[in-house]
Amino acid sequence: MTITVENPTPTTTFADDWSRWHHAREDSLRDPLGWLSLAGLHWLTDSPARLDGVPGTWWVTDEKVFITAQPADRLDVDGERIGGVQIVTPVEGAPGVSVLNEERVLEVIRRSGQYAVRVHDPAAPALSAFTGVATYPADPRWVVTGRFTAFGQARTVTTGAVVDGLEHHHSAAGIIEFRIGDSHEALLAFGTPDDLKVLFTDATSGVTTYPAARSLAVGAVEADGTVTLDFNRAVNLPCAFTDFATCPVAPRENRLRVAIEAGEQDPKL
Repeated sequence: MTITVENPTPTTTFADDWSRWHHAREDSLRDPLGWLSLAGLHWLTDSPARLDGVPGTWWVTDEKVFITAQPADRLDVDGERIGGVQIVTPVEGAPGVSVLNEERVLEVIRRSGQYAVRVHDPAAPALSAFTGVATYPADPRWVVTGRFTAFGQARTVTTGAVVDGLEHHHSAAGIIEFRIGDSHEALLAFGTPDDLKVLFTDATSGVTTYPAARSLAVGAVEADGTVTLDFNRAVNLPCAFTDFATCPVAPRENRLRVAIEAGEQDPKL
């Protein structure tokens, strides 16, 4: 009698893990109403105005956004069709208030005290043309161990934005120090010790990677104070893909001297 022994499932490799992560990242970018669906960004004033390609009349008064529309304009808020005047109050720096317009979402946002309507359209050119994100080849040598030093209490750090005149305010938890080759580097970390992330630039920024910043999820600090920086998973911010985002730039503390030849590359190159 012949006994057939099945081959054991091969151990998951570093490349397999990264490939799964990368494909999931690309799938998220294909969201019909995600960042690649942005097709317009209209800044509002205190004067009622018609916006290009957007139904209704829009303006700001007393930190509230007013919308005037007729039922035929097909603008819906919280499941109700606007027929007259609708008031919405977006929160500073947060995801906006959604005004539905058939398949589109008109997201009313507040940034640095200014108000805008951001158009999400499943037929946006950036989404239609998306075929994936160019990256450096995944390489284990870009997985680096760092040491996290917490601040006594969280600090608010202000950075600029890719849109002139806007600011972003981040809660900084501490500093991550690490070495790459002979270079000692440090990054200001946002979030909490249970869920850290960094925004950074490096010597590749503006050459092969997006110039304003890339983002890296770091995760939780280990019991011994160490963290893992897997630069293979450094990703572009939405503004790398579209001109209609209001992303932050990296804080000046996070401009690395070395070339981080890992992670996502500039999609506009």
